[in-house]
Amino acid sequence: MIPVQEAWKWFAHELEGEEKEMKMKLELVQIPVTDIDRAKSFYVEKMGFDADVDVRPNDTMRIVQLTAPGSACSIGLWAGLSNMVMQPGSVKGLHLVVGDIKAAREELIGRGVLVGQIEEHDQGVKYAAFSDPDGNSWTLQEMPWRASDFSDEGT
Repeated sequence: MIPVQEAWKWFAHELEGEEKEMKMKLELVQIPVTDIDRAKSFYVEKMGFDADVDVRPNDTMRIVQLTAPGSACSIGLWAGLSNMVMQPGSVKGLHLVVGDIKAAREELIGRGVLVGQIEEHDQGVKYAAFSDPDGNSWTLQEMPWRASDFSDEGT
């Protein structure tokens, strides 16, 4: 009989050669809206997103891609893509993680965004909700253990 420790070493060694960890990065979330220009204005002017792409491949199609400052994931606004039909306002609960929710909330309110009160939950996690002009809902989220993600050190 093989000792448990030896069996575990063998098993761990076998697993190392069998599978590699799959990597995936979420980079685009579609946001259904009724008016692309109004939505683009909200996200760029009020939310501070960068306008990465705004193309019209033909007379009926438009694709806009916007990215929140510091984010690796963008949002997409579109028209004329029949395989992407979604009800405007149907996206709920997207989170924008921030380092200082109070400062972020105040800045957004100063830009005209209606942001709810800050609520604190378990482990010091804080939330403040808001919606875009179509009713897609968003939440600012602050997690104390992620504060270093937002420091200016090393940049």
